Amino acid sequence: MDKDYRFGQETFDAGGADKREDYRLSARATARIHVESAEPVGLGGASFEGSVRTCEVRDLSASGMSLVTTEALRIGSLLAAEVHLSGRQESLKLMVEVVWHKAEGARYLNGIRVFDSDETDYLNWLEAVADAFSRSE
Repeated sequence: MDKDYRFGQETFDAGGADKREDYRLSARATARIHVESAEPVGLGGASFEGSVRTCEVRDLSASGMSLVTTEALRIGSLLAAEVHLSGRQESLKLMVEVVWHKAEGARYLNGIRVFDSDETDYLNWLEAVADAFSRSE
């Protein structure tokens, strides 16, 4: 098992030392990210205000996950997310923060930190990740 990205870092050092804190698990999961706003069209962005993105979850840990998207998510953005983990009936509603992103060809890998917030499934998230780790060993 590998260790997880340090989700508190705003930049990802692809060529540098391993800066991971938590164990991570490759995941079969999808996430729906509710994007409130994007980079304005005048600054090179597209107009995606108020839209929902369905993303692939590449890996996850108790503290966060990495998402594959077609455009970079804005670092520092606080977003509502619904994550559907393989083997679970219902999606988990979470609040997340984008802490880094990097280009991977035509797509982007985004580092996402999950945090505790009222009216979210944060505790269920922690239980689901713990359950996934226990089944992977």
